[in-house]
Amino acid sequence: MEILNLLYVASIPVIKVLLITALGLFLALDKVNILGQDPRKYLNQIVYYVFSPALVGSNLAKTVTLKSFLTLWFMPVNILLTFVIGSALGWVLVKLTKAPKHLHGLIIGACSAGNLGNLPIIIVPALCTESGSPFGAADECKSYGLAYASLSMALGAVFIWSYVYNIVRISSRGTVELAAENRSGTKDSSIEEIQANYTEPLLPTDHPIMTSVTQITLLSRIKQWITNFSKKINLKALLAPSTIGAIVGFIIGMISPIRNLLIGSYAPLHVVTDSAFMIGDAAIPGVTLILGANLLQGLKGTNIQLRNVFGIVAVRYLILPLIGILVVKGAVRFSLVQADPLFQFVLLLQYALPPAMSLGTITQLFGAGQTECSVIMLWTYALASVTLTLWCTFFLWLVAQ
Repeated sequence: MEILNLLYVASIPVIKVLLITALGLFLALDKVNILGQDPRKYLNQIVYYVFSPALVGSNLAKTVTLKSFLTLWFMPVNILLTFVIGSALGWVLVKLTKAPKHLHGLIIGACSAGNLGNLPIIIVPALCTESGSPFGAADECKSYGLAYASLSMALGAVFIWSYVYNIVRISSRGTVELAAENRSGTKDSSIEEIQANYTEPLLPTDHPIMTSVTQITLLSRIKQWITNFSKKINLKALLAPSTIGAIVGFIIGMISPIRNLLIGSYAPLHVVTDSAFMIGDAAIPGVTLILGANLLQGLKGTNIQLRNVFGIVAVRYLILPLIGILVVKGAVRFSLVQADPLFQFVLLLQYALPPAMSLGTITQLFGAGQTECSVIMLWTYALASVTLTLWCTFFLWLVAQ
């Protein structure tokens, strides 16, 4: 009876996600066209730039203090492990299935990057409000659960745009360079002729003019290096609005004078954080509707091999969760993780999530594997309704022991 009760508790949040996702899919149909390409784009921008940072910042500001922050240090380590282990398994999958070269980055990225933001923010608070939850009082559980999920979202964005972004970029480089070469034709040889005819400088190297020229050249090279570095790691995407919201939330929560000014019913400026909470509440239904609308493209199909898709499913829904249990329980055993069942559940959940929706954006940036990514998302999110329910049930039982 205990297992059946936990199964029921775990299934409710997933069913909620499925219902709202189905609504988003319905609204994106050509005959309905409420969430067509342009409306979906505008809604996605509002969620990305307004709703998500408000949700992340307000919840972290409310629940994370300097003392509690020091107890959360294992979460970045845990997320890094999900990416590293997942990418290693993805590399093995690429070799076993002999996937096309332009899909290597997509497959490795799908195995390594989970949906660390949207789904935990939906699932964890919903579990807190269900009777029979092992996490204690619903209000306190929901508050801390949103803080853990918000931190997961912020850290996930950093890892996706610094780690997976470059994996896909490197993988698609050959395809992009070949296309660029075909467009540009043969290489201009005028520069090579100038270099060949160049013998020695007109002035000695120790001449003041040559020294100034050398310094200018050095500064130009440093500036160019910084520019190229920022492009390679995509600093603009790395400092996503959700990440900035997390930074602001940490500052407010951990600096007592600012916290006393903004947080609490009697704080002088509590209306500011109250407004942020109201805006942030729109993030969860917004991202779920977008998720359903984006899955429509996957229904149209593509020529991706099913063995690649089911290989990703096996990695994300079987191998990674089993490894995650060993990692988290090992960390608890060696006192690296606090005894809080809710925190342990969030750490375990990070290993059992479907691929990050940001992969679709990344593949579009490099023009490699967009349609294949839609099919991967369709299958993985369809199967997540079953796998997430089962794993959440097992994780609930595990942390309640």
